[in-house]
Amino acid sequence: MSRKDEIKSAYKDLGKAHSFYDGQMLGTTCIGRWMLRHVWRMTKEDALEYEARSFEAIPAGFSGRLLEVPVGTGVISIPVFKTLRNADITCLDYSEKMMAAAKQRAETMRIINITFQQGDVGALPFPDESFDVVVSLNGFHAFPDKEAAYREMYRVLKPGGIFTGCFYVEQANRHTDNMIRRFYIRAGFFTPPFETVNSLQKRLSGMYSEAKVSHVQSIAVFQCRK
Repeated sequence: MSRKDEIKSAYKDLGKAHSFYDGQMLGTTCIGRWMLRHVWRMTKEDALEYEARSFEAIPAGFSGRLLEVPVGTGVISIPVFKTLRNADITCLDYSEKMMAAAKQRAETMRIINITFQQGDVGALPFPDESFDVVVSLNGFHAFPDKEAAYREMYRVLKPGGIFTGCFYVEQANRHTDNMIRRFYIRAGFFTPPFETVNSLQKRLSGMYSEAKVSHVQSIAVFQCRK
């Protein structure tokens, strides 16, 4: 079984996600599947593909220090973290409400090698070169100060460490771009400016020794090594 297939199989332990946010992330509710199709032009399988690809660079036997920022409700990351039993995992989010949901999910899944901390991605409360892996899932399109977020995640990552994750990019799907402008930005969920696939590749190639960017519709997936 490939690493990507192992990650996909981890989501079988999650069960049904009933909240609006969780359902949209995994396509496990009727409204979630509707949002995937009519906003993102994705199927449930497409969502699972980009989510699994976001973790693919982390080896199955990883035993170092890992930071996830932002953790959100943990619906994408917590099932995968359950498979990393030897890792030292820290999850950070600015929203205490979202982080409380992630903490409850980790407790339900009996994950004990994980800690949660409230904080700002623009000023991470960690020393330089603290983590072997930094994961960021669906955060950059919402961050108000994206430049600070890029700098901070780079700062806390050790030389040779892995930076991986995903977020929305524009110009990959015209329909999704229109929906983002009409609804997500106006509601305050997303904050421009946004990357494109090409601009993200250029940026990350300029920061990291290795950088690979792919995409599933309007969600870009990045896999970098410092």
